[in-house]
Amino acid sequence: MLKRIIRLIYLVVGAMVGFYYLPLLWDIAGWQINPSLLVFMDIAIGAIIFWLLSLLFVNPTIKVIHRVEHDLTSKSPLYVFFGALLTIFGLVLAVLISIPLWRTRIPVVNNLLPILLMVAFSYYGFKIGTSRLDDWKKLADARRNKENNGKGEVIKQQDTNYHHYKILDTNILIDGRIYDLVKTGFLEGTLLVPNFVLYELQYIADSGESIKRVRGRRGLDILNKLRKEKIVPIEMYDGDFEDIPEVDSKLIALAKKVDGVIVTDDYNLNKVIQFQNVDVLNINNLAKSLRPRVIPGETLKVVVVKKGTERQQGVAYLDDGTMVVVEDGRYFMNKPIDVEVTSALQTDAGRMIFARPLHSKKGINEQNPDGGKAKDKKDSKK
Repeated sequence: MLKRIIRLIYLVVGAMVGFYYLPLLWDIAGWQINPSLLVFMDIAIGAIIFWLLSLLFVNPTIKVIHRVEHDLTSKSPLYVFFGALLTIFGLVLAVLISIPLWRTRIPVVNNLLPILLMVAFSYYGFKIGTSRLDDWKKLADARRNKENNGKGEVIKQQDTNYHHYKILDTNILIDGRIYDLVKTGFLEGTLLVPNFVLYELQYIADSGESIKRVRGRRGLDILNKLRKEKIVPIEMYDGDFEDIPEVDSKLIALAKKVDGVIVTDDYNLNKVIQFQNVDVLNINNLAKSLRPRVIPGETLKVVVVKKGTERQQGVAYLDDGTMVVVEDGRYFMNKPIDVEVTSALQTDAGRMIFARPLHSKKGINEQNPDGGKAKDKKDSKK
């Protein structure tokens, strides 16, 4: 059915081209033909030529149509709306410009040039409408806020501290904890995933190294889970910053453009972002702040899992991964013991807790491996 419609369109276009342009060809060639017969001949020749062309180009035309349909259906409704709106505006502007051109009697100027203007203006209208979505959103929000304020509603003071877009970088998707954080409902607004981050994930997933391949695929799986479960709105950013080579720099430029905040767990990127005066949400800092606080004198129950480096120390770990250094802990290897916190130290790598056993009295044999033999020797001397 689609092929028949396309061939019919080719046929109609060919008849129109023959009706308008073949008489010019006959005049140039100097042929004198009956005007009534000439009209039917022009229409027939143009229709036949374009029908033959349709036999060659009908399949490529169908492929182009399907591709356009796929691209449009994969875009957001806002993308399609502003693209269509600015396309119509471009066509109207081209028609207004073409009105004086149609009144001229110059063959190319009065018929071909208006068509070129319509094509050019509609194309640029569509590009402007779809490539500046963020600006249109800001304009619409500003107009809406102005109308609301005119109605006497309270001005939203939190707008200066609120960022609608939370931009995800590659590391945060590979890490996977963003999914659990989103499920808790503590992140509000819209998650924004740029295409260049998606391409970097795909590159890592196609890596020759198995470890990188697993990390890349995990990032893609997390992204698919976020889109599938629709816990929070998630959008893809189609634009790119071709003059910026590094992905991290592109993220900073995007955050400045859309007034967003970058969500990451990369320590170095976090420092660079702060230097660029861009807001950042670091999951590692969030995890540190949520760890339970301990104070000197508090008791903990731990299991010493390995030896320390000094003073017969032993090392244990809390459930959140915090390291606990236990004095004389090597004498309680792989045993649950109660310890008393003596001090805590916060470092860039994390937090360390220093403690000592509540029952620090060890058995004689544990204090001195030769203690039993020494006692026997003393008794024998006596």
